[in-house]
Amino acid sequence: MKTSTKIYIGLLLFILAGYSYYESTKRPPVNWFESYAAKDKIPYGTYIFKNELERLFPNTEVSTIEKPPYEYLEDPLVSGTYLFTNSRLQFGDEEFLRLMDFVQRGNEVFMSTHGMLIDTLGVKTVRLFSDEFSEKVFFKLQHPAFRNREFSFDRDFNNQIFQKVDTTNTIVLGITGYLDESGNRVEEGINFIKLKHGEGAFYLHTFPEAFTNYSILEDDFRLHTEQLLSYINPDNRILWDTYYKNGKDRIASPMHYVLTHASLKWAYYTMLIGVFFFIIFEGKRKQRAIKIIEPLKNQTLAFTRTIASMYFETEDHKVIAEEKITYFLDYIRNRLHIPTATINLSFYKFVAQRSQNSLEETMSLFQLFDQIHAKNTITEHELMELNKRIENFKNTVEYGKQ
Repeated sequence: MKTSTKIYIGLLLFILAGYSYYESTKRPPVNWFESYAAKDKIPYGTYIFKNELERLFPNTEVSTIEKPPYEYLEDPLVSGTYLFTNSRLQFGDEEFLRLMDFVQRGNEVFMSTHGMLIDTLGVKTVRLFSDEFSEKVFFKLQHPAFRNREFSFDRDFNNQIFQKVDTTNTIVLGITGYLDESGNRVEEGINFIKLKHGEGAFYLHTFPEAFTNYSILEDDFRLHTEQLLSYINPDNRILWDTYYKNGKDRIASPMHYVLTHASLKWAYYTMLIGVFFFIIFEGKRKQRAIKIIEPLKNQTLAFTRTIASMYFETEDHKVIAEEKITYFLDYIRNRLHIPTATINLSFYKFVAQRSQNSLEETMSLFQLFDQIHAKNTITEHELMELNKRIENFKNTVEYGKQ
């Protein structure tokens, strides 16, 4: 290998090693994926919220529910407060009927999600917009103990309010809206309600970001999250839903685990680069010569000549003739697709039609076969005549009448 080539290769390896080190040590970008999964510590995960539930409700059992509500609520003895937080919740009709039965028995369902269209409860949401360029969002609870405090959120989000509610059994618990530069309200609407149903109630909330790591780590906004949770009955067991979550609760594959950890990911990439260079340089040097293997020769013609010589030397022309007749009948079956089990006038007509020979020529050939079958021995001349007639017949099939 030339010295210049070695220098280029060394320089390439140095650049790759430097880039790998830079990528493995640089700070990863913030992941703003709206996961809402308790395992995720990203801004929009709910790792802190799930752990804070035990502090906020020290005397309350918190159960993790991995099944969909339709399956979990098959047991009519299940009781508690079913807690859902996700950007979207899409229940099937039968599934939501089970949630309603669950609430009607005296339980509670707390749902925090963007956008709801629940005709069964008479609930519909729409997005709240403001014409102000420098708008500022606010959240406020309506309870007298919380009415003097408003909270703000500093990131873009889908601000939803309830457009359609059943006022006969609905209590407004919270509102949201926008403030202009002077602090005046320019838009507002309802974003938190309590809807009575049977012996229990639905708590419907349209700002799930309030329960994420990002919001709870803000000292000011954490108080708003605690105020929201104060409406949950502490005497009820909390059923924490993990089924309706954008984030995956389980690792889909071993490679997913490797590629989500920076050190393992770059170790994997380094290994692939090493294998690549090994194949290029080492594999080429140590590869053994491949032995040339001659293909097997076609011995069919030699075998045929040997068998023909054996028959010719024994001068048993009758045996050769019988074999040629047998092979000819096989030719009729496979080439003309005519069964040879029954040989009669219909058989002769089919053979003549498909072989382009006349009916007389076909019948004459098969009469010759019968004559040979009837003899104990035949002469060499008769064998040659049989072969000639058969070959002429086949040539007509292949090439037509000459």
